[in-house]
Amino acid sequence: MTLTRTRNQMPDYIREALNERRVMDAYRERPDYQQNDYIGWITRAKREETKQKRLAQMLDELEGGRLYMNMSWTKSHTLRNKRSAKRKQEQPTHLPLSKMK
Repeated sequence: MTLTRTRNQMPDYIREALNERRVMDAYRERPDYQQNDYIGWITRAKREETKQKRLAQMLDELEGGRLYMNMSWTKSHTLRNKRSAKRKQEQPTHLPLSKMK
């Protein structure tokens, strides 16, 4: 089963903030789902002050490099998850009877 999400378009004010803080590269290095989650999370805020607070949090997290939505994160988490998913795909879904002991 493939989970699909709507891809959120990046508004100009977020692009400008990423460039001003010089964290666009850090943003682009994050997995697609994180990029998309950040944009959706910021743009869904109803009040402008909430948007600005969320934007500031994202910028700080990208600058620090160790958080994602206030949760511990490192690039190795993503690599580990990709390797784990690949191993699951390579494993047979069942063992032949001769291998079961």
